[in-house]
Amino acid sequence: MYRMKKARFLLLAGLAVLLAACGWQAGAVSGPAEIPMEILGELDEAARRELLDDPKYVALTFDDGPRPDTTGRLLDGLLERGAAATFFVIGQQVQGNEALLQRMEAEGHQIGNHTYSHVRLQTAEKDTVVEEIHKTEVVLQEAVGAGSYWLRPPYGMIGEQRAALVKTPMVYWSVDPQDWKLLDAGKVAAAVMGCVKPGDIVLLHDFYPSSVDAALTIVDQLQAQGYTFVTVEELFRIQGVNPEAGVLYASPSLIRPLT
Repeated sequence: MYRMKKARFLLLAGLAVLLAACGWQAGAVSGPAEIPMEILGELDEAARRELLDDPKYVALTFDDGPRPDTTGRLLDGLLERGAAATFFVIGQQVQGNEALLQRMEAEGHQIGNHTYSHVRLQTAEKDTVVEEIHKTEVVLQEAVGAGSYWLRPPYGMIGEQRAALVKTPMVYWSVDPQDWKLLDAGKVAAAVMGCVKPGDIVLLHDFYPSSVDAALTIVDQLQAQGYTFVTVEELFRIQGVNPEAGVLYASPSLIRPLT
């Protein structure tokens, strides 16, 4: 009886992780799971080719960097695999890591704004919101030049009044494996693979070694299924969506409510 209860508990715990990753949270999105690798292997060549030839794009995004050891290793892995990503960096961590941002830029990745000190914009004073965004824009411009640095609000929250102060599109996510909580590369990768679909924006953090390992596993497995990894900006362009400033997007096809 104990073993049955334990097995049931582990099954439910695993299901909870998968549902959370796939967006079964208030205001988030969900979608059908991708075809597992073991099923792909059982298809005949014609069916497999038809499945894999259909264009499929996904955007990996990384928050809270840069960090010299983990971000550098992640960039190495992405370069080796020919995969693009988007990095939402914290402004105060740019100093001393400018070379990492210059490498992101040179290797075709998108760089975004994650505020200067990871402040909760939803409850911050309006002057603080403007300052946090502006200070990060300044250090990014000094590191890699002028550009439009899309914003990801820390914790994904900002509210209508603060959103009105933002002069760029804002990026949420449609897949969140809670890598910061799991700290296990295998579980993080499995959570993403259990629900990712074309057009998704995946949230990860290049601050954690386990997340870097998970990200590269995800790239390997999804590339084997015919996926192409693009930046968030490229994903919007591919889907023909012109994002608006001050709007929070969970994906090119879904706007996140501002609460």
